[in-house]
Amino acid sequence: MALVAAGLLLPSSGCFRRKKYENPITKDTQQPDKVLFDKAVRDIEKGRYEVARITLNTLINTYDTSEFLAKAKLAVADSWFREGGAHGLAQAEAEYKDFILFYPTMEEAAEAQNKICGIHVKQMEKIDRDTSQALRAEQECRTLLTQFPNSKFAPDAEQKLRDIQEVIAGSEFKVGSFYHRKGSHPAAANRLSGLVTQYPLYSEADEALWMQGDSYSRMGNRFKPQAIASYQKIVRAYPLSDYASDAKKKLQELEGEIPEADPVAVARMQYEKENFTKPTMMRKTLGFMARGPDMSSAAKSGSPAMTSLRTGIPVSVPIPTDAQGPGFTDVTIGAGGAGAADTTALDKQPDARMNPPSTTTGAGTAAEGTTAAAPAAAAPAAATSNEPLPTNRQFGKPKKEKKPKKSAATSK
Repeated sequence: MALVAAGLLLPSSGCFRRKKYENPITKDTQQPDKVLFDKAVRDIEKGRYEVARITLNTLINTYDTSEFLAKAKLAVADSWFREGGAHGLAQAEAEYKDFILFYPTMEEAAEAQNKICGIHVKQMEKIDRDTSQALRAEQECRTLLTQFPNSKFAPDAEQKLRDIQEVIAGSEFKVGSFYHRKGSHPAAANRLSGLVTQYPLYSEADEALWMQGDSYSRMGNRFKPQAIASYQKIVRAYPLSDYASDAKKKLQELEGEIPEADPVAVARMQYEKENFTKPTMMRKTLGFMARGPDMSSAAKSGSPAMTSLRTGIPVSVPIPTDAQGPGFTDVTIGAGGAGAADTTALDKQPDARMNPPSTTTGAGTAAEGTTAAAPAAAAPAAATSNEPLPTNRQFGKPKKEKKPKKSAATSK
């Protein structure tokens, strides 16, 4: 067990176990391209990935009109995927994307996209570490559900998306709870508000709402409506939560209306409790050694979020009077201003660069004289004189003169 945990034994390699290839060609023929493909498949199953890729490239370059060309390109990607490692997975993702680009209507295109999602799931870190791979996995799984909604891989990708969003939400929850413990209540409320809005299926969303309401309560009476809304959402959307009864007490203290529990939310939470998969003893014992996150508490039902997480502006930030309301920090460019609709101004009006300002000497118009005299009058006298500017020592207190020492004869 220790050797396996340390990575000294690799049970997935071909020398220990032969795993059958998922996409073989079932057509019974002795065509040369089919013979090459079958040979490459045997090499993939036995772990000879480099030899298999050489054979498949021979097939692709020699029989460029073969009916097995698409299968060969997919097998090249599968060989990299099975080889694993950072380099192998990166090459596999590139090959899968090429396959989807050239053969978007084949059934295997959805499988390729599903494996791209799995590539990033394999490289995900724990919730207290870098979430870049989790964000990439979320994007790729969302792409599968968008481009191939009727694929047989769609239900699996939907569950993967719930697992991934459990990790992303857990990372946001850790940041928000840190701000809450530290006493940075505006930052905590902003983080937790974006979390529960974006990922309502998160397993600890009820606790996030509780801390969000507590943060708003500590920010003063001006944020009392936001605190009431947080507690009301616990009672309405998470009625079986341990925080539901405490949220009702808070609403009574804040003189807020206590809403009725949503029947759909009750059914969903009941289903999650009945289908919760407890972590195995091995996971509890050696979980700290695992590289990936624990996704056992992820939701098993409900529609995952199909948009990316976007944190809004905290409610404690003053909103300009000309703004429509609280929004996001995205920068947009729009047409506006006087004459914006006139697109022929450059053609009709003269070019200002062709008429440079004239430098007149002597007496000019009254306006010109006034304009020219203004800078001269405003200029300080020290700038025009040749006298050196006073040093910093001259601005200080004058030094006291030292008294002459009395001689011995004078003192007598």
